[in-house]
Amino acid sequence: MKVLIIDDDKLVCTSLKIILESDPDIDVVGLGYNGEMAVELYDHLKPDVLLMDIRMEVMNGLEGAEKILSKHRDAKILFLTTFLDDEYIIKALSIGSKGYLTKQNFESIIPCVKAVQLGQTVFGDEIMTKTPSLMTDKGKPKFSDFDLNEKELDIITHVANGLSNKEIADSLYLGEGTIRNYISVILEKLNLRDRTQLAIFYYKNRMK
Repeated sequence: MKVLIIDDDKLVCTSLKIILESDPDIDVVGLGYNGEMAVELYDHLKPDVLLMDIRMEVMNGLEGAEKILSKHRDAKILFLTTFLDDEYIIKALSIGSKGYLTKQNFESIIPCVKAVQLGQTVFGDEIMTKTPSLMTDKGKPKFSDFDLNEKELDIITHVANGLSNKEIADSLYLGEGTIRNYISVILEKLNLRDRTQLAIFYYKNRMK
């Protein structure tokens, strides 16, 4: 797997390269230090995963990611930053990144990079606990491009707000087993893997 690392701290870049290449399946093919370099290096190196910081001079990571995704819609971009700013998280979700992690979780970098390479979406627990509070609009989201009925939309909304199957069942006056069945059908319908991806799907489409 080819990985491109972008971070304005050269020491961090070098450290990440050492960490990632401790896994024999990972080859760090390039290092860059701002969003502009990310765009140039991505075009040249075509990495499987781009691991990128957000706050950088010249061009930040979010701007760089937008430019890359405008040309390469299948680009797999994983943000790794020290910042949990709401606006950054919302932007990362809305532009189609494959993940958002904090640098404090170095031990999770390798499994997360591998998950992203396989097409999964990874957001740290601290990110997922913040997402419900980021949305101030209490109205129902519109998912006109998806074959979802009102009950399925209700269940997706509850999942995105962090409710357990039992809590959803109590709220909708249904059995817990019925909720599990609904969620299985929804995941299959949307081609998603788990509840985390379902929550991310909800917020990404709500922000459109």
